Amino acid sequence: MKKLTLLILIPILSFGQIIKEGSRQIHLDFHTSGLIENIGEKFSKEQFKKALKVGNVNSINIFGKGHHGYSYYNTKIGTRHPNLRFDLLKEQIEACHEMGVTAQVYFTVGWSQKDADDHPEWILKDKNGTTNKLEILKKLGPNDRLPNFTWRLLAPSNGYDEFILRQVEEICVNYDIDGFWFDILQAFPNYSEANKKLMIEDGIDINNDKAVLNYSINQMKSFMERCNKLIHSHKPNIPIYYNGITKITGSPYAMNNLKYNLFDYNTKQDLEDLPTTWDGYDIFPFRSKFFASDGKQIVAMSGKFHSAWGEFGGFKHRDALLYEAASMVAFGASVNIGDQLHPSGLMDMDTYKNIGYAFDYVKKIEDYGIGGKHVSRVGYYSPLNARSGEGTARMLLENQINFNVINRMDDWSKLETIIIPSATQLNQKIVNRLNSFTDRGGKLLIMGKSILKTNKDLWFDIGADYLGQPNFDIDYTVISKKLENENLVESPFLNYNAALRFKANGAEILASIKEPYFSRTPSSFSSHQNTPNKLENSEHAAIFQKNNITYVAHNLDIMYFSSGARIHRDLFKSVLDLIHTNPMVSTNLQSSGRINLLHQPEHNRYVAHLLYATPIQRGRAQVIEDLVPIYNTTVELNIEENIKKVYSVPGYKKLRVKKINGKNFVSIPEFKAHIAVVIEY
Repeated sequence: MKKLTLLILIPILSFGQIIKEGSRQIHLDFHTSGLIENIGEKFSKEQFKKALKVGNVNSINIFGKGHHGYSYYNTKIGTRHPNLRFDLLKEQIEACHEMGVTAQVYFTVGWSQKDADDHPEWILKDKNGTTNKLEILKKLGPNDRLPNFTWRLLAPSNGYDEFILRQVEEICVNYDIDGFWFDILQAFPNYSEANKKLMIEDGIDINNDKAVLNYSINQMKSFMERCNKLIHSHKPNIPIYYNGITKITGSPYAMNNLKYNLFDYNTKQDLEDLPTTWDGYDIFPFRSKFFASDGKQIVAMSGKFHSAWGEFGGFKHRDALLYEAASMVAFGASVNIGDQLHPSGLMDMDTYKNIGYAFDYVKKIEDYGIGGKHVSRVGYYSPLNARSGEGTARMLLENQINFNVINRMDDWSKLETIIIPSATQLNQKIVNRLNSFTDRGGKLLIMGKSILKTNKDLWFDIGADYLGQPNFDIDYTVISKKLENENLVESPFLNYNAALRFKANGAEILASIKEPYFSRTPSSFSSHQNTPNKLENSEHAAIFQKNNITYVAHNLDIMYFSSGARIHRDLFKSVLDLIHTNPMVSTNLQSSGRINLLHQPEHNRYVAHLLYATPIQRGRAQVIEDLVPIYNTTVELNIEENIKKVYSVPGYKKLRVKKINGKNFVSIPEFKAHIAVVIEY
């Protein structure tokens, strides 16, 4: 692999200061079949500009090439849409620039129907020589409905990469573009015949799964490296983004994004989250915190649709758009709302009235959120596991615990407490850093199997001896006096998965375990679900504390993700409150509320963003429908700087600060959906 090896050994290219995109963006999908005639015949610069003006838009992604494989500009390399009679891309760019809107070009990579038809050797194949999408297509009759999001996946290698690069250069040379937005880049191993031949030539064992994956990852890196270099040789400071590689939870291949840092090739990070039917409303806050420490622009991305992309005639209510947009700003991100252009080229004005309603609110608050630095004294080390990671994030968010995701943070000096979820894959380098953290007085909260270095050795001294895996399918927790609060019961409460067994040996026991009489099996069962508990405590316990380390033997995060029992979330908070007594910000909002603290040192201020909405499952979609007034919210502030002034945004209403026992309390009489509390020092 001589040529590729040389390329991937080059460090990621560093250019000058990358221009930041606008704060109120549109992603204008235009995946348009060749079977549809008169493409763009109703397009009008004036109507296009009117829609953007009504929408309060200052940045837009417009289409160079879509998933059907057609280009929307005059190309000598690709294929212009057969039923498009003019240069649509040129007209749209000119319209945008006439009104001061930046125009980034969308370009498909992984899904391109025409390229797949013309070059089947470019299609990515799995180890069995096929893909799930191909299997679906084979089984369909000529009149069967094609399932949504069914495209053949192409890999940017074996000639397809060079074809893309020639098209990209064509756009760079001929158009006054403000950025590139590449779509569908997936970190899958590629067993296509063309790729297997190339691997064999380069001495790769195609029966070694890891070697094949590494080879495919390096091909992806090589493509992005060359693409960045090419673009910036023509347009030195424009932003470049590759979609599909900022997903950090989900499938094992999504985890490769984190493992191989594929997102380092982006000059900004777009976080595509369609909360209605994809990942829900708590994925974006977690991902924004993960990428925040990179210093790159963060763009949050949702859609105007009721469900997801490609839904013509689907509308999300404008109040839901407002809440989503406010949430994006609250977590420090620019706002991007997805739309799709009708084949005729007409912009849907009702869509832009709805988006304009949300973006009008963004204009009022964006200076107090976008680009702000996430600050907290609680650090969360994200695991390579969706259920564990998302379960922990939900328990933090629903308890209104402000936190930083610290995987990519260089400076932990301001942290006082670090949480290690149950499925975290620790290594000696991380453990050494965590040991230094506890040596200076920091507190660790560790859950589940993350404590295990081997089948018998532990990463940390928790004052307990490891006895082994659980004896039974479930067990029960009994809390000690130290963990008691109004939300926890003193009776034994059920754990849907039993704990690892540890016997105290120098640690203080904060919670005990009662085991069931037996596991539920066909030959031993009692009642409808789980076996009741024995009356006596087991020799192993649930929660231990020794010095600065607190250990929870259950996978509380995974149990909460899977079962959603509030008692497990309340137990997590009780343990955290015991060890973390100095939060920078806290509030009395209920579980549907969210709080996030941003620092804007250039303005000598902190901004505490508060949000409240209740997503409701309606059929296949989550909807936000009722933005109700929230009354008498208290925010406790505990910052090092001397507070000079506190006021709310929008509205700039002065808020009173009360000092009680040396702590600062701010009362918010009423807000709906969102409010920002600005603390100047």
